[in-house]
Amino acid sequence: MAAVADQVAKAFREEWGQLVATLIRLTGDWEVAEECAQDAFALALQRWPQDGVPDKPGAWLTTTARNRAIDWLRREAVGAAKLREVAAMTDEAEPVGDDGGVPDDRLRLMFTCCHPALAMEVRVALTLRTLAGLSTAEIARAFLVTEPTMSKRLTRAKQKIMHAGIPYRVPPAHLLPERTPAVLAVLYLLFNEGYSATAGADLIRSGLSGEAIRLARLLVHLMPDEPEAGGLLALMLFHDARRDSRTTDDGELVTLEDQDRSRWDREQVAEGTVLLDATLQRGRPGPYQVQAAIAACHATAARAEDTDWVQIAGLYRQLARFQPTPVVALNQAVAIGMADGPEVGLRVLDDLATGPLAGYHLLPATRADFLRRLGRSAEAAQAYREAIQLASTDAERRFLRRRLEEVS
Repeated sequence: MAAVADQVAKAFREEWGQLVATLIRLTGDWEVAEECAQDAFALALQRWPQDGVPDKPGAWLTTTARNRAIDWLRREAVGAAKLREVAAMTDEAEPVGDDGGVPDDRLRLMFTCCHPALAMEVRVALTLRTLAGLSTAEIARAFLVTEPTMSKRLTRAKQKIMHAGIPYRVPPAHLLPERTPAVLAVLYLLFNEGYSATAGADLIRSGLSGEAIRLARLLVHLMPDEPEAGGLLALMLFHDARRDSRTTDDGELVTLEDQDRSRWDREQVAEGTVLLDATLQRGRPGPYQVQAAIAACHATAARAEDTDWVQIAGLYRQLARFQPTPVVALNQAVAIGMADGPEVGLRVLDDLATGPLAGYHLLPATRADFLRRLGRSAEAAQAYREAIQLASTDAERRFLRRRLEEVS
């Protein structure tokens, strides 16, 4: 039974976004599309243990969801033409219509979710719910609001799209720029959801990084003159190249400094480097390009001690002009401490201690690391204890406890 549940989870990871996106296009109703898709996965959990996992799970789910949609359309008497369209929905080929040259329902849905009539936060949340299949509770936690509040926001957004007649398509070229920032933000959130997937959520989330990279490639193809799209894709490739070395076989976190660089995907690093170089040559820098340049400094260093921290610190200063956020300031402090010495890094951290980072576990964790490097073990131990109290995941707490044991 557990193996079948794993197969259903894998199918959810791979098929949910495409299934819901196609059903929305065909039925024109967001709630119905999600319900039909959910019914298909629920039926899979019932049938597959008895009948066996089908050779093509995606085709099975598509057929099941299509049948649910046909039943709904019949009840609603929406017309013979629409009924024929859904009945003709293929199990394997993605439909091609007025798609701006990109035959992918997921990308069309992403641009629909990111319509400028919606608030930026709602655009991101709606896409995570509809395309990635994240639960309302998970999205609410990410945005630091209650689940009922997020549920109301999502419902209002769907109704606004339907009532305002927002078209389900990639917009024409002259309208792309106004939606690009939200689309890029959604892609990066999708990537990070998969990249940082924790124990218990891996089966659902870990495939999101690959999906984000795939959609980013489509976006670069759609918008070859948009440097930030290329910068984001390069950033994802650099990070994803290190995926296999980020944890041990038993799931423990491994710092960038201690990772086995022979396990990094050098083909992805090379692809990201070529893409970033071409993007930077356009002379229109942006936050994703700068972040990709920082990631490239790490990805192209053969050894940890070869990392050019002076350049990274300079890049963080540039990033702070685009994104003057507390987290960027903390990362900049880390880079300064690595470039100019832990004592300098500690002085920079002192300036951040009373700001919005108070209560953020990586602030005392960073302080503890600088103190550890200086040999001030007692002070480092106290900072590690503070970070453990603030850490939000078991994996982070285990890592910090290992560091605490080292300095104790």
